[in-house]
Amino acid sequence: MLRIEDLHAWYGPSHVLQGVSLEVNRGEIVCLIGRNGAGKTTTLKSVMGLIEKRRGRVVFEGQEILHRPAHARFALGLAYVPEERRIVPGLSVRDNLRLGLVASPEGRRHEAERIERATAAFPRLKERLDQVAVTLSGGEQQMLAIARAMISGPKLVMLDEPSEGIMPVLVDEMFEMFRRMRDEGTTILLVEQNVELALGLADRAYVLDQGVVVHHAPAAELLADEAIQERYCSV
Repeated sequence: MLRIEDLHAWYGPSHVLQGVSLEVNRGEIVCLIGRNGAGKTTTLKSVMGLIEKRRGRVVFEGQEILHRPAHARFALGLAYVPEERRIVPGLSVRDNLRLGLVASPEGRRHEAERIERATAAFPRLKERLDQVAVTLSGGEQQMLAIARAMISGPKLVMLDEPSEGIMPVLVDEMFEMFRRMRDEGTTILLVEQNVELALGLADRAYVLDQGVVVHHAPAAELLADEAIQERYCSV
């Protein structure tokens, strides 16, 4: 479904990604793990078209998308939930969800039904649709960011550090929901600092270090490899 080949990316003069190659197959959860600064978030942003200077190949559903704008990638079925969530101040939960429909190929048709579907997995959000979104707890805001990405029915969703700053009970709830999303047909590319949590969820994993992939294996194999985790995945 998604193939990245020899991907390079820069922030100004800083050469952050130095030839990343990986694949995500339909129906998988694939995680990227590695130390802070390894290039995990930059990989997601490059796939979504949010890094200006980049080189290589990004193929999604058979189409080369490296030089397409972010909104065109979204229209093809890619969604991205950034670590900072980007909840819009002053807007209600419902209105934040509506933003996820703006660039959708279907626009805002069947809006009420799509909001109902998007919040079905998030009872907390369903109860708070008219609440100002920034007054939600951190965990609830993360759920809103995910629901907003899912409302357009993406084929692949990229999640950047979804457990960051979230209470453990909500993290468990969220990761169980990711399993259901996979089982219902959504493919997931996950960046997660909690290595044990990520590997317990994923089908496969790639380890990034200093802008390159240094290891790739089934997630269960990496979960059992303490040496790899200690060497490449500690903060």
